[in-house]
Amino acid sequence: MIASKTTRNILNFLIFQIGWLMCILYPGLPAAGLVVLFLVLHFVLVSQRRMSELQFIGLGTVAGAALDLLWFRTGVLASVSGEVLLTPPWLVAIWAIFMTTLSHSLDWISRKPWLPFVLAPISGPFAYWSASELGAVDLPQLIPSLIALAVGWFVVFPLLLSLRKSLYPELVQ
Repeated sequence: MIASKTTRNILNFLIFQIGWLMCILYPGLPAAGLVVLFLVLHFVLVSQRRMSELQFIGLGTVAGAALDLLWFRTGVLASVSGEVLLTPPWLVAIWAIFMTTLSHSLDWISRKPWLPFVLAPISGPFAYWSASELGAVDLPQLIPSLIALAVGWFVVFPLLLSLRKSLYPELVQ
């Protein structure tokens, strides 16, 4: 484990960014497998409370994957490869690697109670729009899709931070 909090946060940020980009550029099982390796790296080098963080990541990954599936089923998102029966593994992997940031490189967002409500409705849809521009996913009706994504992120991101604070207080820096 790395001793410096700053170094851990930088590594966490880099692992997330590379994992996200690999899943977006090469959506499929190989990218999801790479993220699993990145998660192992995260737990070895970054995480200080491994069991609590693993539980929190699991909770958020299930919630995020369910939200993405809802968005596919309602037409907010569309797959470039056809109908989606379950959330694609590469999207589940993105949720898992994203969840690592909430206790590390993005922890600062939780320090101001209003900040998640401001940032999430912008940054969440921006990530999906970016993924659509890179060909990983489609936003069938751009403006309605972005609005739905903004509403979803307005709810889910602060909720995840609240669950972390109440269920896993040891993960709050």
